[in-house]
Amino acid sequence: MAGTTDNGGGRRGAGWRIAVWGTAALVLLLPWVAMQFTEEVAWDLADFAIFGAMLVGACGTYELAARVTGNTAYRAAVGVALAAAFLLVWMNLAVGIIGNEENPANWMYAGVLAVGIVGAIMARFQPQGMGRAMVATALAQALVAVIALIAGWGYTLVLTAFFVMLWLTSARLFRSAAREQAHAGGAP
Repeated sequence: MAGTTDNGGGRRGAGWRIAVWGTAALVLLLPWVAMQFTEEVAWDLADFAIFGAMLVGACGTYELAARVTGNTAYRAAVGVALAAAFLLVWMNLAVGIIGNEENPANWMYAGVLAVGIVGAIMARFQPQGMGRAMVATALAQALVAVIALIAGWGYTLVLTAFFVMLWLTSARLFRSAAREQAHAGGAP
């Protein structure tokens, strides 16, 4: 991936692993806790299974990235991108971003994620290319908002700005990682 390798094993890597997986476990418990206090949150076993699978996917991807690079900016960039993708999928599944969760227009967000994934693969997960992939993802996110506004589907610009900011923050961190990599010798 990017920069120096660091397997993240032993005591040195234990802290971030505990933080990532511990946070995921707490987040998975939040709906259950909310169900104890309100009837507006009514999750069944399938909801918890899907949410758990999403958390495992996001945390596992982050752990993989953290294990293959010692570049802190790269790790942060991956974390921000994964958080943005996770929130985008979660919101879409839970309530939908355009209309409700059953509105087929929400499938456009699969395209936003596809831009990021295809861009990352094309960049071979190298930080400079990853930065460009995140900028393209931000543009795809903005394009969905423009399409929704033109079609009159009722869309929030604040939410679009939030996601665009996350994608661009990830892009900036990837560019910082590329600079760190170049100063360290340039070899992945």
